[in-house]
Order: sequence, then C-alpha cells, then structure tokens
Amino acid sequence: MTREHQPIRILAPEGFGQRLTRRGFLQVGGTAVGLGAVLAACGGGSDSGPESEATTADSAAEGAGGDATGILADYSTVINQSSGNLAMYTWGEYNDPELIGAQAEGALGVSMQVSSYGSNEELIAKLEASKGTSGYDIIVPTGPYIPQMIEKGLLEKFDKAKLPNMANVDSAYLGQDWDTTNDYSVCKNWGSTGYMWDSSVITEDLATWGDFIAAAMGAGSGNVSVLDTAVNLCGMYFFANGIDWNTEKAEDLDACEKFLVEEFAQHIKGFESYPSSKMAEGAYALCMVWNGDGRQAYSRVEEAGGDPSVWKWALGAPDTEIWMDNYCIAAGSPNVDGAHAWINWILSPEISIQDLQYHGYNSGMKNMPELISALAPDLTRGEMIFFEDAQVQTMHTQKITSAQDRLVDIYNKVKAAAGA
Repeated sequence: MTREHQPIRILAPEGFGQRLTRRGFLQVGGTAVGLGAVLAACGGGSDSGPESEATTADSAAEGAGGDATGILADYSTVINQSSGNLAMYTWGEYNDPELIGAQAEGALGVSMQVSSYGSNEELIAKLEASKGTSGYDIIVPTGPYIPQMIEKGLLEKFDKAKLPNMANVDSAYLGQDWDTTNDYSVCKNWGSTGYMWDSSVITEDLATWGDFIAAAMGAGSGNVSVLDTAVNLCGMYFFANGIDWNTEKAEDLDACEKFLVEEFAQHIKGFESYPSSKMAEGAYALCMVWNGDGRQAYSRVEEAGGDPSVWKWALGAPDTEIWMDNYCIAAGSPNVDGAHAWINWILSPEISIQDLQYHGYNSGMKNMPELISALAPDLTRGEMIFFEDAQVQTMHTQKITSAQDRLVDIYNKVKAAAGA
C-alpha cells in the first residue's frame, strides 16, 4: 500500500526556538524518511481539518489571527455529554490521571477504568481472543497495525457527528495511509525512540545505537532495559548496523538473531515498555525509551529523591523510528456513546495540551505554538517533545511485513536467553 505524499508540517512551539516548518517524506510500504506515512500530506500550508467536520472553532481560530484566547473561545460548545462506565485499553502511563479520573467524570459523567499493554501484538491478540466481548471501549493502536484490525473486525466505525473536535487536529496528522478517511482512528500523538543513561555509572558520552549497544555490553551490563516489543529490540540492531529496520532479508534476520541471542541478551536486566518508574527506583543504568516516557523519568527521579541531572537522553542515531498512536473504538464496545464523548473531549485544545504536559508527546493540535504559549508557557524539556528538522529526517516508520513473525520469534529467544 503506497502512494506519493506531499510535504508535511511539523509544528514546534515558540519558547523552544523559532517557529519552524518541518518537511519530509515517508510511505507505508516504502522507504521511510522523515515523518511521511505517519504524518500524511497536509495539502500545502493549510491547517484546516476535513471540511465536513468543520465547527465554529475553525472560524474562531481564523478570527483570532494567532491569538490563543481567540483560538480557545468556543471549544466548550462542542463537548458531548455521556454517562456510565468507560473502559480503555492503552499503553502504560499514557494519559494525565485527572483526564481518566475526576475530570472525565465531572465533564462527561463517565467513570473510567484503564488497563495497559506493552505492545500492539498484545492488544490485537486480546481483542481477537475475546471476539467482540473484551469489554473495552477505547483502544490506542499504532498506525500500521490499524488495517489488519479493520480487516479482522476489531474496530468500531466512528460516528463523526459525535466527533466535531476532530476538526481541531492539524491536517498533517489526518488521512494517514492506514485510515485515509479517519473512519476508524484519529491521532492521539506521535513520537520516537531513543535511550537514557545514568552518567554516574556510564561516564562515556553516548550518541548512537552503536554507543547504546557498547554501553550495554560494558559499564551498563546487567542494568539495562530494552523496550518490551520485538520491533524495537531488533530495530536497535538494524539501525546500529545500517540495515533497513523493515528488512525481510533472511541474512539480516539471521545476523540479528545471532547477535542478540548469543552476545547481547546476557546483558539485559529487563524488558520494559515504560521504564521511567523503575529508573526512579534505581533499577537501571541504561534504558531504551520512547521520548515521552523518558521525559517523565526526570520528574519521577526527582520525586523519588534522586538526582535527575545525572540522567542523559539521546535520540536514537544515526536513524530511529517514528510512530503515531491513534484513538479507536473497540468492536463490541459496551459504551460507544461514552467512547465518542471522551475522544471528542480529549481532542479539545485545552484538554489535549493538559495531556501533552503529562505524557510528553506531540498531540497534533492545530496552532500548536500558540496553544503552548497560552496553555503551557512553562513547559519543560520541550526538546524531547518537538524535534528538530535534522532529527526528523532520520526517523522511519514501521511496516508490517513478512518478517513480523520472525521478529517476534527473535524477541522470544532473546527474552529466554536473558532470563528476564
């Protein structure tokens, strides 16, 4: 599934450098360069959402001329009301607790229960096994997995009349190859992958995936965590060795398995999709992390009485991944109306930026610089949320290929060899 993409825009807020227009190309099923298939064509310089979903918020934004107060003026008029229980199955530590707790109950009349998974494979397996009786309402898969979920009947089609706030999402984050009409999904946020290390233990300066591997097998040995996903574990090896991380070549996969199982596994202490809490406990000295969880680690280390300044962050290099997670409604949802109401609410700028400050990922709102200036002027570590152009050009999205099962097999062998 390929198509040519027009340039896309990546918005960086004022306060972390000048307002920048980021451009790059990426294709699902093609070479990944920059944001491309993950952040599809924006159709030039317009920030407009789908015309069919336009609301009074659009005219308010235009009339504001960049004034954040004007941009926010009318959003409260499009929040749906609902009631009852609402169950969400998502990645760990992925929403501001208030937005899945007291605020959701107060604004929408819903009581939320949240469970977490560590990989898209885990999410899909659970939904398939339940055959529409999982009890979940909202789920948060990564983009390239959505087509198979639609094909398997795991997703409920949106009633877009109940999602007017979809018009608040920048058009760069709509119309992805995996769901070109956003009938089943809408951007939650996007991010990338790197690593963090305790510089009091690992004193070398690290910059690349090769450096990560060397430190893991050196000063960090026995105190290393890697993401609990097959694609990231193997991707680390491929990126470090200049191999397309979407390779299907037997020789690449064989070399990856041999190295990770026979040489690298013995140095791994844990497989953690969100290690920030354990970093705060002193469990690790070197961790592969998604950028938002890495950002959270600084505050958690400080809250635990540690010294956050000893922890250093590096975006994976010379290449790394880019991903977009999406809000979807699970097939068989017991509270479809409540799911629409909560997703619509989270897509209002005030709520989206509140959530961004917690999870640390770009949430894809229109007018992001103005929103950050107005709603989060004291946002910390913005460089871990809003990436520079040179960084974006090194990012590549995952493709679902014939190698998927082999990657999972390699992961299982590494985990067994590590004894973790």
